[in-house]
Amino acid sequence: MNPFQQPSARRRLCALAGALVAAVAAAGGISAAAAQTWPTKAVSVVVPFPAGGSTDTIARMLAPPLNEKLGQPFVVDNRPGATGAIGAAMVKRAPADGYTLMVASIGVYAVNPFLQKNLPYDPAKDFDLLTVAVRAPNVLVTKPGFPAGNLQELVAYMKKNPGKVSFATSGAGSSDHLTAALFGQKSGTDGLHVPYKGGAPAISDLLAGQVDASFQNINAVLQHIRSGKLKALAVTGDKRSPVLPNVPTMTEGGVKDVDVYSWQAVAAPRGLPKDVKARLHAALVSALADPQMRQKLAESGFEVVANTPEQFDQFERQELQRWKAVIEAGKITSE
Repeated sequence: MNPFQQPSARRRLCALAGALVAAVAAAGGISAAAAQTWPTKAVSVVVPFPAGGSTDTIARMLAPPLNEKLGQPFVVDNRPGATGAIGAAMVKRAPADGYTLMVASIGVYAVNPFLQKNLPYDPAKDFDLLTVAVRAPNVLVTKPGFPAGNLQELVAYMKKNPGKVSFATSGAGSSDHLTAALFGQKSGTDGLHVPYKGGAPAISDLLAGQVDASFQNINAVLQHIRSGKLKALAVTGDKRSPVLPNVPTMTEGGVKDVDVYSWQAVAAPRGLPKDVKARLHAALVSALADPQMRQKLAESGFEVVANTPEQFDQFERQELQRWKAVIEAGKITSE
């Protein structure tokens, strides 16, 4: 006789099935409860760059309002190295529980895959994208004594002196390097790339007249432009910057298709609970919508974006395609 037809066996089987159903239900209840009560402890905000840069600044501006809105500390954790790859890989490996976030820039999300071999993360697959927080155009600046007074004169000078105008960047493969490469491709000019280990030493040598020009984040050089220590020739936005209203865009200066924005965005390890993701996004958008926050950002040249996760995903894919093309056309490497 089949033992599963015996009453005692059937009771044992039913009891076992009931226990399994209860366990699954309990697990689901715990997960939902965890999402509803999150956060119950401090949240780590990983910045994969050194302190003091644009990305670090944005992370530290966001941390206090997130603390206020969600009731737990948001602690900035700088993990620099390998153009952001070390910190990004650490975030990828973290639990997807809402207690680890990443604030990073264009290089981490859209450039590193085409410059670094064996990259330890995939920006399109390893993160839950939350929002692009802010963006800002770069500005093309030259040392004060440089002979070109505007963009047209710079292009003409470079065509007469191919390979002689030096462009300082924060490193090989950095966003300012890629902007300079795109400028060369679209203007038909050839400059001399001078990579530094960060934006600060590049700006320092530019101020000292050791190099000729650079594409820099507006907030990093705004005070030097206003004081006359650097000369601004053009901004890379699709419109003029409110903090530099007298400086034309690249298109106005005669060089089209060099609309470039540096941007800072927030992400988390892939697999966030839906409720946690929704609360995080809502808190981020609310923080960025605050009038005082917007004014402070605008004064430094930043424009609030605060888009949806779906819009961020689409934007990242567009940026990946764009910078892949620039890197391949320029045969750019990170060496």
